[in-house]
Amino acid sequence: MYPTGQQISFPLAVQDPSTMMMVDPKDVTQNGGGGISQAEFALFTSNRIQSDLEAMGLKLKQHEDSLKFLKSQKNKLDESILDLQVRMNKLNPSGASSRSENNDTNVQDKDINEQILRHANSAAGVLTYALSLQSSSLMTLTKGVVGVVAKLGKVNDENLSQVLSDYLGTRSMLALVCKDYDSVKGLESYDSQGNVDRNAGLHGLASSIGRTIQGHFDAISLENLRPYLGQYVAGDPQRRLDLLKPKLPNGEYPPGFLGFAVNMIQIDPAYLLCVTAYGYGLRETLFYSLFSRLQVYKTRADMISALPCINEGAVSLDGGIVRTGGVLTLGSSDEAKVRFAKPSASRAMDDRSEAERQMKELRQKKEKTLEDIKRTQVLRDHAVYNFGKKKDEFVRFLAQGSSTNMS
Repeated sequence: MYPTGQQISFPLAVQDPSTMMMVDPKDVTQNGGGGISQAEFALFTSNRIQSDLEAMGLKLKQHEDSLKFLKSQKNKLDESILDLQVRMNKLNPSGASSRSENNDTNVQDKDINEQILRHANSAAGVLTYALSLQSSSLMTLTKGVVGVVAKLGKVNDENLSQVLSDYLGTRSMLALVCKDYDSVKGLESYDSQGNVDRNAGLHGLASSIGRTIQGHFDAISLENLRPYLGQYVAGDPQRRLDLLKPKLPNGEYPPGFLGFAVNMIQIDPAYLLCVTAYGYGLRETLFYSLFSRLQVYKTRADMISALPCINEGAVSLDGGIVRTGGVLTLGSSDEAKVRFAKPSASRAMDDRSEAERQMKELRQKKEKTLEDIKRTQVLRDHAVYNFGKKKDEFVRFLAQGSSTNMS
C-alpha cells in the first residue's frame, strides 16, 4: 500500500471508540530501532477502523433489536387495550348507564321464564312449566338436558340482546340444549311407522299437563357440535375466545367494532368448563355454533362500512343484520318474543370497575413503552450517524492507500 521502508516523522493521533492514543514520533521514525513502517502502520489503522466498525455495528444492532421488541410490546398493548375496550363496551355498549335498574326495564331470569311460558305449546314452554312444578318424574327425562338457549347466556345491553335474538330467531332461542345425543333421543320416541309417539318423552310430558307440542323444535347435542379449538383470552375468567379482530383492506380496525357476539354472552361459571365429556364449556360449543365469528358494531353505518372485512355475518346495536353469503336483513325490528336476560347491576358494576382498573394499568404501560421507544430511537439514530462517519473514514482510508500505491 505504501513503499516499503518509507518512514513517517510526524506525530499521529489515533482515535479509539472510547480513548485517544498518541503515537510518539520516536516510535515510527526509525524502522530498525523499534519503530513501525508506514505499511505496518496502515495495517494497524485498517484493523483498528474495522474493529471500530464491528463494535459500532453490534451496538447498532442492539438498538434496532430493542426498538423492534419495544414496538412489538406496544402493538400487544394496543391489542390488549382494544380487547378491554370491547369488554367495557359489552358492559354498557349503548352508553345507557342512566337506565333504570329495576325489574321493569331489565330482563331478568323471571322475565325469561315468563317469555318462554308464553309459548305454551313449544317444547321449551312445556319443559319450563313442568320444571316449575318440581315433579320428581322429570328426573329421568331431563337428566342430560342443560337448558333452553335463552336461559344459558346473559347480555349486558338490551339493544344487543334484542338484535342477537332477532339474528337467531325464536326457534333457536327456544332450542333445548342437551349434553349428548343419548339425552336428545330421550326427548322423543317413534312408533313402528316412524311417527312421533305422543305418549313418550317430552310429548308424553306435554300430554300429562294438558298440552301438545306443536310443530318442530330444535334439540342441540353439545357432544356432537364442532367446538372452537383455538386459544382463549389470557386471564379472562369468562374464558372468551381469542379471535383475530377484523381489519379493513388498509390494515386498520373498522370504526364502531365492539367485538364478537360469541364473546359478548356472559355465561354462568358452572357452564364455562366440562359441560361435555371432552371438557368443553358452552362458549366454545353452543354459542360458537350459534354465532361463530359474528361481529358486533355500534351502528348500522359502521357495519356497512366494514363489509369488506365481514366474513361470517354482523349485527349492529341499532338493529342492522348482515348474514353470511351477503344476505342483509332489512326493515324494522319487532320486539323479540324471547330475549337473553341481563346480569345483575351489582355484578356489572364490579366488572366495570375491574375493567377500568385494568385499562388504567395498560395505558400506563403503553405510555412508558412509548417513552422507551422514543429514547431507543434517539440512541439508534445516533449509532447510525456514528457508524456512517466511521464507514466514511474507512472508505477515505482505503482511497488514500489506493492513491498512494498508484503513485
